[in-house]
Amino acid sequence: MAITIKDVAKLANVSPSTVSRVISQSPRISDATKQVVYAAMKDLKYKPNAIARNLANASTKTLGLIIPNQDENLFKNPFFIQAMRGISIYAQKKNYKIMFNYGASPEDELNFVHEFVNSKWVDGIILLTAYENDLCIDYLNEESFPFVVVGRPYNIHDIMWVDNDNFQATYNLVNTLIQKGCQDIGFIGGPQKYIFSKDRLEGYKRALELRNLTVFQDIIKETEDFTEDEGYMAMKDICESRVPHAIVTTDDLLGFGVLRYIREHDLKVKVTGFNNIPLSEYQTPALTSVDIKAEDLGYNAAKLLIRSLEGIENTVNHYIVATELIERESTAKY
Repeated sequence: MAITIKDVAKLANVSPSTVSRVISQSPRISDATKQVVYAAMKDLKYKPNAIARNLANASTKTLGLIIPNQDENLFKNPFFIQAMRGISIYAQKKNYKIMFNYGASPEDELNFVHEFVNSKWVDGIILLTAYENDLCIDYLNEESFPFVVVGRPYNIHDIMWVDNDNFQATYNLVNTLIQKGCQDIGFIGGPQKYIFSKDRLEGYKRALELRNLTVFQDIIKETEDFTEDEGYMAMKDICESRVPHAIVTTDDLLGFGVLRYIREHDLKVKVTGFNNIPLSEYQTPALTSVDIKAEDLGYNAAKLLIRSLEGIENTVNHYIVATELIERESTAKY
């Protein structure tokens, strides 16, 4: 029976794709792993043929993009459109194509990552979010497959990533509200499975604590998704306790829902969001928003990944993209 890459992988206790990368002399495989694989190949008398070696070295000049969303919501949140535009701008400059897929759950996303890796359709993968326990990151690390994350992963070492300083951006936002006279400030955030959601909540709490203001749990709400309806229902829950001076939301779409609720009930509340999507400036009352520069996030993610694929040494493994607070006037009095 002919010896295959799978046989070598089993003996070396690595994945078949790792064996392929050793054969193709990938710089991403450690010397220690290479020696284990070479030893297994020698023991099994396995000799890769020229065709296999050429296939392993083949470049598709294509990047795989995994979008964490459902098909019907894919283009409702402009963040993804703006990030994809930034990715496309840099990729086109370097003659790379983009192949994307979307997943309604982390498990769906992992299935598409498996497909991208095993099909050899793409040279590298861009993930558009980072979870607390990220299945895709774990798998791509295990496979030694090139990838970059838009979002700070928990393990920031040996992973390429691009993000904002979400803690600091929210901290600064809350400080600005306090300086404008707000004392009672609520918070509506997305699911805590997202690392940026945790960072923004911590920034909010820290800003209040350092000003000796109480963090009231009854005006802090976690939503299941970043939608207008979720923001509306969260604000309804908060107002059943009391009406705060201001509400910090972690996405403009959540903020739109809050604005709809306060319009319906004729409330005077300062509302803030994140992403500064185009519709923000046309809201009533005005929506102050943190511009996270989504296009820059995508651009720098593609830059990190493509430079790595082309063997160009990156002096850093991550970029922090600066945010900008876009303040808009409000008639709310505190």
